[in-house]
Amino acid sequence: MRSYTYKANKKLILLFLLLSTLISTCYAMDSTSFLQQFQYNYESQKFNDQLDLIRFNKEVIPSAVSDLIKEAMSDKYIFEERMQQLNIASAIAYMYLHWHKDESLLKKVTPLIQSELKKEQKRVAEIMKWKKEERFLGNFVMKQHEKEMEKQGLPMVLYPHWLHRIMYECKVCHNGIFKMKRWENDLSRQSIENGKLCGVCHNGTEAFAAADKSNCNRCHIAGSPNADHLHNPNKVKQAAIKEIAEKIGAKWRPENLPDGRLPLDRFQFIDWMKLKESNVFTPVVSLDKNITEEIRDNKILFASKSGFVSDVVFDHKIHSDWINCGTCHPAIFKDELGGNKMKMTDMSKGLFCGACHGKVSFTFADCLRCHKKETGKLSLDESRVEDVLKRPVPQQ
Repeated sequence: MRSYTYKANKKLILLFLLLSTLISTCYAMDSTSFLQQFQYNYESQKFNDQLDLIRFNKEVIPSAVSDLIKEAMSDKYIFEERMQQLNIASAIAYMYLHWHKDESLLKKVTPLIQSELKKEQKRVAEIMKWKKEERFLGNFVMKQHEKEMEKQGLPMVLYPHWLHRIMYECKVCHNGIFKMKRWENDLSRQSIENGKLCGVCHNGTEAFAAADKSNCNRCHIAGSPNADHLHNPNKVKQAAIKEIAEKIGAKWRPENLPDGRLPLDRFQFIDWMKLKESNVFTPVVSLDKNITEEIRDNKILFASKSGFVSDVVFDHKIHSDWINCGTCHPAIFKDELGGNKMKMTDMSKGLFCGACHGKVSFTFADCLRCHKKETGKLSLDESRVEDVLKRPVPQQ
């Protein structure tokens, strides 16, 4: 009986060893195959398969983690993508420590994750640092010259786009003096002193002279209390704006302001249409006194493809009051009905309407500013009786 039991146990042991060898052989793989299988299990939440994968691939795991780290730290990844790769590497390292009692991989991955998190925190802090200065659409801090300004002991320049927009229509500067794209203008003190870019107006005649060093602190004020009136709606200097407007031939009528302050939309940006409707300001149309304005006076219907989103009626007149036709056509929009395959996802990337909206005009996230015409009905303003052009649906 004992002999039989011994033989049976021996057979079971041999069978177990054979199965272990077979399982080990099945699971053993190279670095690339291991990572592919681990990532698949990771995303599919196949935890039991993940355990076996770690248990039976001890030899290949260190090189697999090294390959994953090398891939994660390459320049082709943004922060979120890099962290996803490093998190997978960390999961492998923790399981490797548990099953094989070796913490070397974890010591390799953890400092990288901590370093990347610190870099991202610093990057976000830098963005948020100037957020209040750029709260009004179009305002921006000239960060590209930060190192140069630090060497000279100067704050960076805060350009108050909204203030200039009160004084001048957009077409005065764009695209004749400035390209309407941030950082695309070769802006420097030398170019300004040579009468280019800001120097076209800031010459001591049209506006204060930028070349006069006593005026440096009128622009180099980002981050200082002296900049509050340029980004805080409660500290706007109405009397000073009125005085400057009258000097250059514009008009600012603070007495017409609703509630005596700048009107803001629900996203806390200046509501320029309400300012116009309330006759608060009259900007200069051109630096050339003999200019003939180019106004395009028609509307285009953008029929909604959805049953719960209203139609959009694009008003050319409103836009051509601000900008020249050449600002949009043909670089941003093809000048033909149905020629532009517009999508909201494209606008969010700065294409089509997104070239201005969300940057210097109200954000396209404010859906009802545009989607406000009842679907299937052309409800025209009573003061405008011209036909609305119906935009043909672009071919897919």
